[in-house]
Amino acid sequence: AGKGDLKTLVKALIAGTTGEEIEREASSIFPIKDCYIRKVKVIKKPKFDVTALMEWHTDDGQDVGQNVAPAVPEETVAGSGGRL
Repeated sequence: AGKGDLKTLVKALIAGTTGEEIEREASSIFPIKDCYIRKVKVIKKPKFDVTALMEWHTDDGQDVGQNVAPAVPEETVAGSGGRL
């Protein structure tokens, strides 16, 4: 995919334009129909960039989740759990 950052590569793979590009380039050799990329393997480990990591995982301090109801204790019946 050439040089570039991981974010642009992921956007290009999700958009599906890479498969169409492969179809166009290979059409002179062999006609390809319905070319999709389903798996990608990273061969060379990218340089670790802390700012890019923080850009992907931003936390503004606000809790956006919902409260969970407290667990209700269950009553056990004698003889229902196996050996006594």
